[in-house]
Amino acid sequence: MDFQLKFDEKGLIPAIVQDYFSREVLTLAYMNEQSLRISMDEGYTCFYSRSRQQLWRKGETSGNRQKIIRITADCDFDALVVEVVKDGPACHTGKESCFFNPTHCAKEIPERFSLTSLYELIAGRKDSMPEGSYTTYLFESGREKILKKVGEECTEVIIAAMKRDKKETIYEVSDLAYHVLVLLCEMGITPKEVLDELQKRHIIDHKVKQESGK
Repeated sequence: MDFQLKFDEKGLIPAIVQDYFSREVLTLAYMNEQSLRISMDEGYTCFYSRSRQQLWRKGETSGNRQKIIRITADCDFDALVVEVVKDGPACHTGKESCFFNPTHCAKEIPERFSLTSLYELIAGRKDSMPEGSYTTYLFESGREKILKKVGEECTEVIIAAMKRDKKETIYEVSDLAYHVLVLLCEMGITPKEVLDELQKRHIIDHKVKQESGK
């Protein structure tokens, strides 16, 4: 096959392996044309070991294989990013990633926000029940109150969207998301369980909701 890629004088190209879901960098390895071809043909990562001077399929002894989702070259075609779904730890030490030795950190590190981190904060409120917290108030009021708030926020989202008010819709959807997370926490359901359910629905556009009585 005619490769556009630029291999170095030893016939190698660096391959940055990245977790497809978490976006975490897992390892830096090297490929030659043969290992790249094997990787593309088999759908799992195969590298070239510079120390052993031979090909090696990731996981051939440990079982921690990496299923390839996408391979992308950089602007100069002399480096690759390989996005994978991993079956186990990427590092031979047993760590999830080979990059775990901190060498420098900024004095101020911005907080990484996600729905998961918000859920964990809500769960912490449920455990500690700090006085004066709105989240504490919801948990103390019980599921019926939480459900009422979810219903109210749904209505607010509809009103904002009907007005085509983008700013207000964002605000109301955020309120709804928060109250839904409180409901999930109250019921012992994690965001991952919801994401797992969504992941099962491969063809979302063709998903048909069954109606009772039909």
